[in-house]
Amino acid sequence: MKWTSLNDLREKYLSFFESKDHLRLPSYPLVPINDKSLLLINSGMAPMKKFFTGEEVPPHTRVTTCQKCIRTPDLERVGHTARHGTFFEMLGNFSFGDYFKNEAIPWAWEFLTETLEIPKDLLWPSIYEEDEEAYEIWANKIGVDPAHIVRLGKADNFWEHGTGPCGPCSEIYFDRGIKYGCGSPDCKPGCDCDRFMEIWNNVFSQFNNMGDGTYEELAQKNIDTGMGLERLACVMQGVDNMFEVDSIRKVLDNVCAIAGKTYGDDKENDISIRVITDHIRSATFMISDGVIPSNEGRGYVLRRILRRACRHGKLLGINRSFLPELGVIAIGESQDAYPELKEKKDYILKVIAMEEERFDATIDAGLSILSNLIRRALVDGAHTISGEEVFKLYDTFGFPIDLTREIAGEQNLDIDEETFKKLMTQQKERARSARANISGWSDSSKSLLAELPKTEFVGYGCTTCDDAKVLAILVDDESVEVANEGLCTVILDKTPFYGEGGGQVGDTGTIYDNDTMISVTDTKKSDGVYIHLCSIVNGDIKVGDVVRAEVDQMRRIAIMRNHSACHLLQAALRKVLGSHVEQAGSYVDNQHVRFDFTHFAALTSEELAKVEDLVNANILVGLPIETVETDIETAKKNGAMALFGEKYGSVVRMVKMGAFSTELCGGTHLDNTAKMGLFKITSESSVSAGVRRIEGITGLGVMKLIKANEALINETAKELKIQKTAEIAKKANAMQAELSAMKKEIEALNAKIAASKLDAIMENAVAVKSLRLVAANLGNMQIDVARSLADEIKARFDDVVAVLAICGDGKLNFISVAGKNAVAAGAHAGKLVGAVAAVTGGKGGGRPDNAMAGGRDADKTADALASAAETLGGMLK
Repeated sequence: MKWTSLNDLREKYLSFFESKDHLRLPSYPLVPINDKSLLLINSGMAPMKKFFTGEEVPPHTRVTTCQKCIRTPDLERVGHTARHGTFFEMLGNFSFGDYFKNEAIPWAWEFLTETLEIPKDLLWPSIYEEDEEAYEIWANKIGVDPAHIVRLGKADNFWEHGTGPCGPCSEIYFDRGIKYGCGSPDCKPGCDCDRFMEIWNNVFSQFNNMGDGTYEELAQKNIDTGMGLERLACVMQGVDNMFEVDSIRKVLDNVCAIAGKTYGDDKENDISIRVITDHIRSATFMISDGVIPSNEGRGYVLRRILRRACRHGKLLGINRSFLPELGVIAIGESQDAYPELKEKKDYILKVIAMEEERFDATIDAGLSILSNLIRRALVDGAHTISGEEVFKLYDTFGFPIDLTREIAGEQNLDIDEETFKKLMTQQKERARSARANISGWSDSSKSLLAELPKTEFVGYGCTTCDDAKVLAILVDDESVEVANEGLCTVILDKTPFYGEGGGQVGDTGTIYDNDTMISVTDTKKSDGVYIHLCSIVNGDIKVGDVVRAEVDQMRRIAIMRNHSACHLLQAALRKVLGSHVEQAGSYVDNQHVRFDFTHFAALTSEELAKVEDLVNANILVGLPIETVETDIETAKKNGAMALFGEKYGSVVRMVKMGAFSTELCGGTHLDNTAKMGLFKITSESSVSAGVRRIEGITGLGVMKLIKANEALINETAKELKIQKTAEIAKKANAMQAELSAMKKEIEALNAKIAASKLDAIMENAVAVKSLRLVAANLGNMQIDVARSLADEIKARFDDVVAVLAICGDGKLNFISVAGKNAVAAGAHAGKLVGAVAAVTGGKGGGRPDNAMAGGRDADKTADALASAAETLGGMLK
């Protein structure tokens, strides 16, 4: 039994089962594909469910994987014990109707005792108490001492989850030695002590739970094996827990180096060190698989993990950005097995840095307020912090309730979660009511659609169909045989109309039948049935009619220009920004293209120019656009980009534009890039943290923009009273110089006005610990005058912090400044003004010495200013 690194153990296991004719598959992403029952992949078997259930055919009847997993139910326990972690790797070998117990059990024993050379007398198999077949294999085929074979009951060694496939388990335990035991002479697997560690679990899926207490034998028996890689590494490296395993310990040692702490010296420090070590590993893998910090779903899990790590960094005395530094170590330890970490390294580190920076901007003020709430509760003898205060911390400062619960729990305080949840529900209802109401189909309509055959789409090669048959008509969401006026929905057996999907809008056009003309205003699709939303122009339409369907060709061509440009845009972005760019959403119609993609920062003007030039270069060269139907594996081998998390069928459409772009896409496209004309980016913006948006136009849209810009230039020249448009810049420079001179004169006057107000304001300064605080309402004073006054306070009084409110023209603003001694004492104008503005429902921030914020409810101005002293007090050292 030799010391073996975690990375070598992974490779040994996968290579061993490859030698047993298993197909090695890469780990599936942490984001489940087509499985809404899971937020994140939490076991090696989870991505295989579709093969066990027969929903999909596996690529091989024997498969082996090392699956990355995330589990967060015990997030608050992570760090407090050395057993709990959120990220782990699960080794697995699977049989889908191929081999069974006679192969699975001996292979497990062979790998452990021969490949890893673990002494046989340290291994104890367990079996389900009624599984005589497994016992015979262990005792007679392998020759394990019967005294080392433990029979356990259904709770321990029988896997089932409701009705459906289930079966007994056979686990293998490693004997860690007497020192870990309970001292009982009967100590063996199944005992609650720490002596025996389960390292292998074979699940024999051989029965079908009928739901009535009976079980039937499955015709196809399966093997599902699970073995925690980190747990196996503990055995092979002779360490007590996962944090001592080589690759994880390297991350932990770097946490200690940054914090200047020694692991094992202090219990509380050790908790924080373990939290950070585990969480940075989870974060790097989650981000590499497309998870972005947010306030919902898996994005919220990532945000909780990163913010918990940030907070524990502060508990260790780390007062600078440090998580990206640890991310480099975590990536380096796993990148050989998971190349996506290396490919997306810059992106991963940038997302971590941005989230750390975002939380750091609010955490001090939030922690200060929470500390005051805790102190007040302890003084008052209360046992609970109010739900309103907890919600305010979440809504204003981005404090996850889990973090508030954890910090309060450290002082033996509870939080009023019922009120918090009530306020959260009210907030979501307000947001929901603010969104447009989109009506859905009635149950009867859904039933009708489900009964109809899938529509044959003939619109890739043409825009007309002369022999489409009417299969169904809906009026007012009810099925009818005939329609002769107003609005209706028509379903045909085949259609050239593209149904909205894949980011492309539905087609419009006309349906004809002798004297009947029907305008198609939009096309949708549901489970393969194309739904034509129509308005009857004249005549009538009946079920069974054979009609001519004709797409608005000019509109379709404009849509195709924009859709094909979308593909060139993604390829250009990946070349200019890096391979971390992935599609996060798209929308193409006849007017423009909108493309959302993963990226960590706003694009510079130079980057936008490079992207635009690269797209246009590939338009003007006239690349042929080829569409090929193939299988998903062949498409991927050809370098086709697939939409992350999308489920593809057995046949996919691969759209190839020369050697520049290859994507899987079901939309309609041009046959040559030259037909796009030109491409112009019209805007670049943020959608959410880590997701950017580019909008652009092609063809006639570019011509329209050129004409609009020409008209604007000419109108500008007219307003500036110049004859030649080429002189606009010169005239603008002259006017700018004139305005600058006037601005200086105004600033001088403002300074004089401010000086006259200064003495009166300073008379009301109050002491906050070693500093003085000025919190004043300046009424409708001009904002420039107020800024001058604030600058004068900061320049003349080193120990003063000022918060000034200005309410003019119906707008509430706050300005905060802090003298240099005040900043040195811990004052932060940006965090202070943000907390003050939050009382009125506003927000803002800035530098430690100078900041601004916008308010909302002017009636709360006095309360906001009154809160400044408490917030400032919580900041000071």
